Amino acid sequence: MAGTDLPLLRAFPAIERALPRIPFIRVPTPVEPLALGGIAPGTLFVKRDDRSCPLYGGNKPRKLEFLLGRARARGCRTLVTTGGLGTNHGLAMTILARSAGISSVLVLVDQPVTPGVRETLRLHLAYGATQIAARNVGGAALQTLRALAVSALHGERPQLVPTGGSCALGNVGCVSAGFELAEQIRAGECPEPETIYVAVGTGGSAAGLAVGLRLAGLRSRVQGVLVLDILPPSPARLARAARATLRLLRRADPSIPELKFDASDFPLVRDQLGAGYGVPTPAATEAVAAAAAAGLRLETTYTGKTLACIRALAARGALGKGPVLFWDTYNAIDVAAAAPRSVSEADLPRGIRRAIARAAH
Repeated sequence: MAGTDLPLLRAFPAIERALPRIPFIRVPTPVEPLALGGIAPGTLFVKRDDRSCPLYGGNKPRKLEFLLGRARARGCRTLVTTGGLGTNHGLAMTILARSAGISSVLVLVDQPVTPGVRETLRLHLAYGATQIAARNVGGAALQTLRALAVSALHGERPQLVPTGGSCALGNVGCVSAGFELAEQIRAGECPEPETIYVAVGTGGSAAGLAVGLRLAGLRSRVQGVLVLDILPPSPARLARAARATLRLLRRADPSIPELKFDASDFPLVRDQLGAGYGVPTPAATEAVAAAAAAGLRLETTYTGKTLACIRALAARGALGKGPVLFWDTYNAIDVAAAAPRSVSEADLPRGIRRAIARAAH
């Protein structure tokens, strides 16, 4: 991994002056062939964002570089965000914010409780997050407002981080990912993909990546695989997010060209969601096993369902001529081994333990 100099900022240096960041990621993340049964050799490639940051991998650090950069520039001492009980965004934010001397408050809504969710909850606490149980979306809104008010009263200059880090500022990191891929294509590391498959939860990665690909001159199409059923984004909403991201960039550097995005730029595959967010499907479980056999570690909530989509299309002969790129947004860093302390489930706040108990019935 070469360093922390983002390709977007090399192309448009004024952005760096306008949008402060904390350089967490090491770029470029590798792009490699991915050999899977049933898919012709040389057709499928993988973008290894699982190796994006030595503290926490995946797509989260791309967004958090800019979100935490703004927080630090404003003298923020506490970040507040929301997510499911097993939010990886919340864990990534907690770990990266801790390295910058900023504390984290996580407002958590119920979701299916798997062994992975239980471990993530323990890691939230191990890295110092304050956990608040909210049960549902309405409860999360009230608890978030309360947490921000309490933090403000303590003089901590709190900052709200949107769920998944998906907002115009966070999406800028994903815009740079599109420029990064363009550089790798020009360097001969992979052919220009016809289609790029990426998991869509809150949708920031897909929106930002589409902007970056277009600005970098690539023709690749972003194909989102929907994995969220709690206020899921629509193609129209993703287009609005892309336009908002582009407006932010053009305010930072007016030399950036104006582009048009509409719902047709953001097709969504919906048939891999299964019973809902965080619920494993047989296809996702099989995809995770197939990836493991190829040396790639995935999970069943986001990346397993995305790869399952690719495998299903290949089985029907509907994958297209290719080449195809799977954008791996999972974290491959062993954050449990690096945790500053060990905690048990009994150490979790009472409200969180109650949420776990609800999920068991």
